[in-house]
Amino acid sequence: MAETLVNNAAITDSLEAENAKALKRLRKRQKKRGSIEKAKVKKSKGKHINGSLGGDIAIFILLALLGIFMLFPLYYSIIQSFKPISELFVFPPKLYVLSPTGENFSNLFKVAGNLWVPFSRYVFNSVFITIVITLMHVFVVCCCAYCLSKCRFPGYNFLNQLIVTSMLFTSTATWIMQFVVMAKMHMINTYWALILPSVATSMGLYLMRQNMSTINDAIIDAAKVDGAGAFRTCWQVVIPNQKPAIATLIIFVFQGAWNVQGGALVYKEDLKTLPTIMSQIAASGIARQGIIYASAVVLMIPPLVIFLIAQSNVMETMANSGMKD
Repeated sequence: MAETLVNNAAITDSLEAENAKALKRLRKRQKKRGSIEKAKVKKSKGKHINGSLGGDIAIFILLALLGIFMLFPLYYSIIQSFKPISELFVFPPKLYVLSPTGENFSNLFKVAGNLWVPFSRYVFNSVFITIVITLMHVFVVCCCAYCLSKCRFPGYNFLNQLIVTSMLFTSTATWIMQFVVMAKMHMINTYWALILPSVATSMGLYLMRQNMSTINDAIIDAAKVDGAGAFRTCWQVVIPNQKPAIATLIIFVFQGAWNVQGGALVYKEDLKTLPTIMSQIAASGIARQGIIYASAVVLMIPPLVIFLIAQSNVMETMANSGMKD
């Protein structure tokens, strides 16, 4: 018995010694690996993105020129909106204001205040329609994108190809069909005539489908094992992982919904939207050219604010949407 205890103690001591040696070797390896990684990081800090300083400078200049080119229309609209009438028709046009004035904005709201329908009604119409379209669009597109990305059914490939093909056509190609459908459903001169045609778009559906397809199917299978149905899996498992894509979708949908006019579907004055009234005010002759630029600046403020709030998610979403199935 005593010999057995002595042998067990010897075995235990040897195991502890071996474990200590193994732990010591592991720490040495981790320390060595950490020093190698630090050396790599220090080495990479001196490297250039394009392999050379000249390449980095060329890329910077190219991106700066593209940025200026994209910002120029916004800058020009703002500058023109603060120009008096005497400066609007100067040729060649100047890219700065000699005598800045807020007359164009005051005239815009003065004309809008003298309309038959209160100006606040047009603002309410635009805000209400934009919010409803955005919420309904996100809901419908997320549900459809989940079915097209994670559910397999007959005609699955055909529907996906049909969505991609429909992106080749502009919305103007469907105006006649939209009018016929709205007329048959007795929705002309209602809010639904402005809301329903924008509830779903092929671009938003394609964007969400591509992002949802990157989710591991094992997560979906685990939710099914736990007894979750398709709707619950979509909104409690998949959608919480799609916040960047949803933020990007909201940017596009909000911009399109804010600019909805529906001139062929709504004729009642108290149902028209703010962009419709702004275009009517601006289309009254040369004397209102300043009002045209002022109205353009006013209409671009809400989409610009939404974009600035959610713009950090755009790049990540676009990177995922370009991945193949």
